[in-house]
Amino acid sequence: MKDLLKIQGFLAFISVAFINAFVDLGHKIIIQNTLFKAYDGDTQVLLTAIVNGLILLPFILLFTPAGFLADKYPKNRVMRFSAWGAVGITLMITACYYLGLFIPAFALTFVLALQSAFYSPAKYGFIKELVGANNLSEGNGWIQAVTMVAILSGITVFSLLFEIRLDGAEQMAPSEALLRCAPLGWLLVAGALVELWLTYKLPQLHPVDENVRFDRSAYLQGKTLSRNLRLITSKKPIWLGIIGLALFWSFSQVMLAVFPAFSESHLGQHNTFVIQGVMALAGVGI
Repeated sequence: MKDLLKIQGFLAFISVAFINAFVDLGHKIIIQNTLFKAYDGDTQVLLTAIVNGLILLPFILLFTPAGFLADKYPKNRVMRFSAWGAVGITLMITACYYLGLFIPAFALTFVLALQSAFYSPAKYGFIKELVGANNLSEGNGWIQAVTMVAILSGITVFSLLFEIRLDGAEQMAPSEALLRCAPLGWLLVAGALVELWLTYKLPQLHPVDENVRFDRSAYLQGKTLSRNLRLITSKKPIWLGIIGLALFWSFSQVMLAVFPAFSESHLGQHNTFVIQGVMALAGVGI
């Protein structure tokens, strides 16, 4: 562990990973808790599932161009541009909070996920470049641990602050809930600004790879996707791992989408801090 901490840029790198996950979860929790206060039953389950879908969909749609950018350009630079994007997006989110614009704030969940989709391949590719092949397992362990702590922290902090701002109200219109918790948007902006500052502390370890080219026509025609899928399916351990992870997260996302509605209708629990705290136990289990 001491060897990794001595590597220039390692502390900045894991800090960037923490803040990125914390900010992403912060906005999601605010939107999700707003849904808890405004809707119940099937509508709440459906909208919660849509929120989760908006977060996951960009990673599926953009894994080819995001991977290309991380391969061609220095990964610290890709993370830096992603951090600039996070600053702009969180400012727009904060504006939506103060204006009580729930639908645009809801849609910006997808835009914030787009930023993370471009950031993620650069982050995971940067680990090996930064710590080396011999320390790769330990470096991955650090990133996974830091990300999980950030997720649990985001759930706890933003749910608690959300309940404090709403003064324990059991039901509230989405626009009014956003107006009440609007100052929390500045916490998102502050996190994005700190993340941006930290990305400038990351060393550039590789130059631009001029040999890497993005075949736009093959991508638009689906040929790139087909080629990537053939590469995946040609290696049995990889596609079995993908299927296993997909099934695990499918079941877990269904349970997490249904649990808040169950808590309200059958347990009479309307405190989002309590509900999200119970759901955070899933992260502890993982």
